[in-house]
This record gives sequence, structure tokens and C-alpha cells, in this order.
Amino acid sequence: MQNIISVLDRYVSHINMPSVNIIDVIEILLISVFVYQFMVWIKYTRAYTLLKGLLIISAFLIIAYIFKMNTILWIVSKLSSVLIMAVIVIFQPELRKIVEQLGQKRIMSAIIPFDVGKEVKERFTDKTINELVKACFDMGEVKTGALIVIEQKNRLDEYIRTGINVDAVLSSQLLINIFEHNTPLHDGAVVMRGNRIVAATCYLPLSDNMELSKQLGTRHRAGVGISEVSDSVTIIVSEETGQISVAQEGKLERNVSSARLRAILEKAQNKTIVDNKLRQLLKGRSKHEGKTDK
Repeated sequence: MQNIISVLDRYVSHINMPSVNIIDVIEILLISVFVYQFMVWIKYTRAYTLLKGLLIISAFLIIAYIFKMNTILWIVSKLSSVLIMAVIVIFQPELRKIVEQLGQKRIMSAIIPFDVGKEVKERFTDKTINELVKACFDMGEVKTGALIVIEQKNRLDEYIRTGINVDAVLSSQLLINIFEHNTPLHDGAVVMRGNRIVAATCYLPLSDNMELSKQLGTRHRAGVGISEVSDSVTIIVSEETGQISVAQEGKLERNVSSARLRAILEKAQNKTIVDNKLRQLLKGRSKHEGKTDK
């Protein structure tokens, strides 16, 4: 046992430990917070998919380096400057958005969540679900075509920019008026974020899926197309039949009932209850102090 301790002592004595001061600790904490916030932000954008593609390419290059594939490494080294510019161009909308959000974000509240407690977290309220279901089936009865995109984790800013800003609280009357025939906003898609209609007359990418029925028109192909490039839920009201269809994850579910549409929206609502002990403790303290003052 003594020999083991002496050997360990000899090895440890040769290790030069770097000196760590308070500035180094602060620097490490700041870098950790920055990396964490960056990963949280990128998870809810289309950049997350692009980042996974870049990670696959990086893994391929590591394999090429290990097995000394010199031709591939030479090509990559010559194209490295072009690849950097290509990454900047590809991520340009996301980079611009993060700089904008940096100016709007309350950094301390994000790091130390004092103002959270037992609360219901949801993308949109039950009232919004009721208004959506009512509007869709009211439009279906009179065969008014509609295309409603519900944003989830992936932001749809690049498609919102193609339309006209509305920024209004969602209601069934407003949706019906937007999609009414011969009105300025009826053509194109409505994009919904939370409980609000963000924009109308938005252009969406059309799906190239050859398995879709030839009877389906541009509205249905656009609904499937946006669901292929994002995690959105899209409601389509057919102008020919008045039937309601829902597109998500690149798949189209046709002729859904009001109960089925409500179930899909409740799943997209993602309602959760968060219970924070810190806020309850602070509330308990304030009540106790109030009683003591009396």
C-alpha cells in the first residue's frame, strides 16, 4: 500500500496544474451559458437540420483523415474558404435572427428563472383550438378553401416574409374573413404562431411526393410541402369538396372529423404544467411575513 502511494505521489508531483483565478471561472461560466443558449436556440430552427448535415460531413472528413485519403483531404483543403462562405450563406437567416433576438432577450431572466412557478405551458390556448375547429368546419360547409399553417418548434420566418403581416389574435370570424372569396388576403396560406395570426397570403413550397393523389390541387401540395421542411401542422379546407385535411411530417390525413381535428390540435398544443419550488417558497415567505406584520 505504501508503495502504491509513493508511486502515485511521484507521478502527481510531475503534473503541472495550471493556476485558476476568479476571472478564469467567470470566463468558463460565460462560455458554458453561451454554448447552452446557442444549442437551445438552434434546436428550434431549421438550422438544427443543417447542423446535423454538417456533423455528418465532419465525421466523413475525420474518417478520411484516419484512413489517409489524401485526395479527399486535398480537395477539402482547397475548397475550405468556399465552404466557409457557403455555410455563412446557408445560415444567413438564422444568424440574422439570433442577432435580433440577442437585442430583445432578457439575459438574466433566461439564466436565473426567478419569475417561473406552477404554470401551464402551451403553444396556444383551448380557446384558440375551439376557434380553429369552428372556422374550418364553417368554411367547409360553404366550400371556402383555406390553408392554415400552425408553427411549432421550427420557426417559419422565411415563409412569413413572403406574405402580408397581420399580427392579430386568432378568431373564427377573422379566419373566415381572410379566406372569403375575392378578398385581398384569401390567396395563399395563413401562418399562425401561438394564439395569433402572424401573416396571410404566404407562399409555401410544393411537395414533390409522387404518391399524393392526382386529384389534389396546389393547396394540398403546399400543405404537405411545408410539413416536409418543418414540424408544422397544416390544416387544409378543400374548395371543391369542403373536406378538412391535415398535413404533418410529410403525410396527409384526409377527411378528418371535428373530433379528430381537435385531437391533432391538442397534441400540437403540447400543454404541460411546470412546478417551480423556488417561486412557491418565495410566495410562502411573503405570506408568512404578511401574517407576522398583522
